[in-house]
Amino acid sequence: MTRKRLLLADDHQIVLEGLERLLQSDFDVVGTASSGDALVDLAKDLDPDVVVTDYSMPGLTGIEALDALRAEGLGAKVIILTMHEDAEYATEAIEHGVDGYVLKRAASAELLSAIQEALGGGCWVSPALAAEIIRGTKRRAGDESDEGPGATLSDRQKRILALLVQGKIAKEIASELEISRKTVEYHKYKMMHQLGLKSTAELIQFAVKNGLDA
Repeated sequence: MTRKRLLLADDHQIVLEGLERLLQSDFDVVGTASSGDALVDLAKDLDPDVVVTDYSMPGLTGIEALDALRAEGLGAKVIILTMHEDAEYATEAIEHGVDGYVLKRAASAELLSAIQEALGGGCWVSPALAAEIIRGTKRRAGDESDEGPGATLSDRQKRILALLVQGKIAKEIASELEISRKTVEYHKYKMMHQLGLKSTAELIQFAVKNGLDA
């Protein structure tokens, strides 16, 4: 049977070398990248079956690289391998269509399971986060009617909203929250869509009116 082709991306060389040693017995590691931009360029040239990438990297983040790959029409499965143990990060990744979200502190068997699950058409999330994601989804769905107009917003979205009210621009918010500017913009426009608003000004007015500016 033809071995599946993997492309690895992380901005720490020691991590890349460890991943390559771990995975090369079961897969063909066709390339490695140390930035999101390099990842996209290599993926276009090598057309891998699976991409394993860090969340936070120089240039494009893992999520932004995923969006770029999809825009190029590439169908590689994408696994996020990250130190971010925050359900908000994982939820955002899933909303963008990743095929797996694995914590770096997890056992190597989890990454192997995530790759196999992705190749089979599924989505793997580290068990340490899966339960929290499910609880958060159920809580938001069950309590919307009692929590007011901002009930559909995630904690991260509320934090971004509060910073917008303070007059901060996307670049400043991204720096403060240690996320990318595109992620800030993604959440801003998602909030506008969720709330039926048409501009940033309306979004800020909504926040002030409903006490979401703190």
